[in-house]
Amino acid sequence: MNQERQTELIFSGDPYRMNWLRPDYEYGQVKAPKELTWEVENRREGDVIYTEIRLTNPGKKPYFADAGSIGIAFPLPDSYEDAQTCLTRRCHTHIFGGRDVSYICALRMGGQPPHLGMFLTEGSLECYSVERNLDRMSNDRGCFWLHPGHLQFDAGETKRISWKIFPHQGKKDFLRKLGEESHFVDVRAERYVVFPGEKISLRIRPAFPARTVTVNGSAAVFRTEEGVWTWETDAGEPGEQGEAGEKWLKILADGVETRCRILVQERPDILARRRCQFLARKQQYQGKIESLRGAYLAYDNEGEQPVYRPENDFNGGRERMGMGCLMARFLQMEKEQDTEKLELLERSLEAYRTFVLRELVDAGTGAVCNDIGMDDSYKRLYNLPWGAAFFMELYRESGREEDLACSCQIVRRFYQDGGAEFYPIGLPVCQLVEELKKAGWRKEEEELTGLFLGHADRMLERGTDYPASEVNYEQSIVAPAADILLSAYLISGEEKYLRAGEEQLAVLELFNGFQPDWHLYETAIRHWDGYWFGKRRIYGDTFPHYWSVLTGNVFELYGRITKDPAWLKRAEDSRRGVLGLIFPDGTASCACVFPHTVNGVRGEFFDEYANDQDWGLYYYLRDGERSGN
Repeated sequence: MNQERQTELIFSGDPYRMNWLRPDYEYGQVKAPKELTWEVENRREGDVIYTEIRLTNPGKKPYFADAGSIGIAFPLPDSYEDAQTCLTRRCHTHIFGGRDVSYICALRMGGQPPHLGMFLTEGSLECYSVERNLDRMSNDRGCFWLHPGHLQFDAGETKRISWKIFPHQGKKDFLRKLGEESHFVDVRAERYVVFPGEKISLRIRPAFPARTVTVNGSAAVFRTEEGVWTWETDAGEPGEQGEAGEKWLKILADGVETRCRILVQERPDILARRRCQFLARKQQYQGKIESLRGAYLAYDNEGEQPVYRPENDFNGGRERMGMGCLMARFLQMEKEQDTEKLELLERSLEAYRTFVLRELVDAGTGAVCNDIGMDDSYKRLYNLPWGAAFFMELYRESGREEDLACSCQIVRRFYQDGGAEFYPIGLPVCQLVEELKKAGWRKEEEELTGLFLGHADRMLERGTDYPASEVNYEQSIVAPAADILLSAYLISGEEKYLRAGEEQLAVLELFNGFQPDWHLYETAIRHWDGYWFGKRRIYGDTFPHYWSVLTGNVFELYGRITKDPAWLKRAEDSRRGVLGLIFPDGTASCACVFPHTVNGVRGEFFDEYANDQDWGLYYYLRDGERSGN
């Protein structure tokens, strides 16, 4: 029973009169086992809403409810229409199921307050599910269903889940307001993805004068004069083969329970070596089909075999060119003493280069085709920047001038085909200009610099009036705008590009979470890639997804420009966050589907297909070299 249905939530003083509740789901609706009854009560005091859900076992015997079996609807408008609708009337939703300390920080996509916050005041939340309108494909994140953990009801017992909703001014103000709540415990790790030899270091700040704080039952927690408790331990070793080395840390502060999730990952150089060896041995096609010979293909970790289908996201081109970029970049830094293994990787890269020039790229025209057989029947501008990056990396690895010339020709073709109006992923602006400068190719340097700056001028003109792409509005539309504008500043020194890049950065960073969980911390919201690239073909939040690294790349650019260590740290955290898609034995996953369920299908898994995730490790190696990591 819902005593008072809440259909509209508009904060006073909002110039856009945004309704923070989507109309197609009932706020506070409860799904529960038939053995339980429930009722909801909402109370509003100005801009603050108090919600209480009462769950009762009316039976004469106890009843134990499994974690996830109870769901409470929290229908926020986290969906993608046109850019202006998104920026003013849609939100990014950052959820933390931290047991006693659980919250939601919803941010208007354009960044203008008021934003919406929720803090749990009674009970405990464990995780969340999503229910999506599949007709909207990638453009609707769905309705959120919040799940308590395992609950034990005595006969006739009632349990309460209560929270308050309030307006806030942004992430900092949200955390400040949580700090005013009587049982809030702020947990922050120095790093959420740590390497062997590093420390796991926590700072724990209860909002109350806690007498005792423990981490995983350990009392080895030290209190500073400022009331912050610190805890530190060695990272230990990464997970076993094919597994993520996750560590759940249980924090208890005077009985208030919350948690933090850390990933212990192999060091990137070792990770890259194992991944490249796996690519050469397992993911490179060496069978009898001539058109695929030498291709790096998607790989089914479950069936232990390569995957090819003419379908776009499983074919022989497109995003899979990231495997070639990773191989070429790794060979530039490889210190492997085993010449047999080194020769294996060198032969593998050369075979892939041969495949690409035979099946995908016309070096004379700069065309980068969508699939084998020079099949360009499906026109896709995203493919060209990846081709340019690949041949630039080949040039860096081998010094062959024809590879640098091919990279330049691909960029020319990109702009001939309308690239100045497009928001490309991974266009190597600064990197290619730098290689041309070092090579003394003055004419080509001036030509491509002019093309890049013309592109930046068009983005500056458009501001935040983003065009729709394969998804109406997404992180990988905003990130390229910020990247190209900040890159234009670096190669020209013109302040107009820096100012415009900062405007894009302010919109971009709203996608990123800040919850104490390696899946979520500095990870950009994406929620469709598991369907398009995965084996299970399931929509739903992908935390992490490798294109989150694009935001880390922008943070690094801005940190390098401003020399601000805070932005450089955010860059490192963001880029480390995607490394969990590569496992310590060299296997990989294209996406981690994070919600408990998606439309009733169990989530919380790494997809069995290794497909396009190698871009994340490639960018870590590429930009880590520059930032000294």
